[in-house]
Amino acid sequence: MRITISGSPGSGKSTVAKAVARKLKLEHYSAGGYYRQMAEERKMSVLEFARLAEQDPSIDEELDQWLVQIGRTKENFVVDARLGWHFIPKSIKLFLNASLKERARRIFSDDVRNEHHITMARTQEDILKREASEKTRYAEKYGIDYFDESKYDLVIDTTHKPVEKVVEEILKFVEGKKND
Repeated sequence: MRITISGSPGSGKSTVAKAVARKLKLEHYSAGGYYRQMAEERKMSVLEFARLAEQDPSIDEELDQWLVQIGRTKENFVVDARLGWHFIPKSIKLFLNASLKERARRIFSDDVRNEHHITMARTQEDILKREASEKTRYAEKYGIDYFDESKYDLVIDTTHKPVEKVVEEILKFVEGKKND
């Protein structure tokens, strides 16, 4: 079983993907974690790294190849990656979203991802800048918009849902797909 979970920053992709993988006893891979590791190795924030990626195509290429390799060599996994559905087309494709305010709250209160966010307002600004940067890069490089919900098998708004409810909804959907 191959599950790709996409979504906006702070929508719960990584948290939900880990929980789904655990429940289904599947491997979990996180493009965000890999991306943050790449930024950390260069001693940059994710936002700074995203700006660098606009100028340096090798950054996206490395991440793309990492995803392609997972799709080629693995069979049973959950990947949380904005473009996972694109690079692993034979997968159950899920998209998570939440309000900007809720996504900013989640990122601001997450010690791992908070980085340089001094205020909630600044966190919201950074999210919007990052989304704009990614949207531009993905449109130019791949001709795609990861916010296009028609690309996904299931779209979930996580704004007012606890992780457990989102996972439950996904497991029910996945079970239905197995029976198709």
